[in-house]
Amino acid sequence: VQLQASGGGLVQPGGSLSVSCVASGRSFGSYAMGWFRQAPGKEREFVAAINWSGSMTQYTDSEEGRFTVSRDNVKNTVYLEMHGLKPEDTATYYCGRAWDPVIRTMEASGYGYWGQGTLVTVSS
Repeated sequence: VQLQASGGGLVQPGGSLSVSCVASGRSFGSYAMGWFRQAPGKEREFVAAINWSGSMTQYTDSEEGRFTVSRDNVKNTVYLEMHGLKPEDTATYYCGRAWDPVIRTMEASGYGYWGQGTLVTVSS
């Protein structure tokens, strides 16, 4: 399984950005997917997750209402739409494929495959 994230860039505070992650293989639709981020010098942290069908999503409190995760199982792609971006959202954003079809954890250990990450910088 290979995951390719893209869409990162520089955005001003309060702005919006969407990142996406394309997965190889035919099993994409059988697993939950997650988005994590890692800022320099910090641990990788959970941002959002979506179950295999897209019917269930999960966010941390700080992202709830600002970020939206979605997926297209025909295109093997998971998306993260971000609004109201803050400087503290600056990080490399990674997509991960979970071990299960449902969302079981916000821990990185619950995800077995990772993309290379895409850098999001929120700055004026």
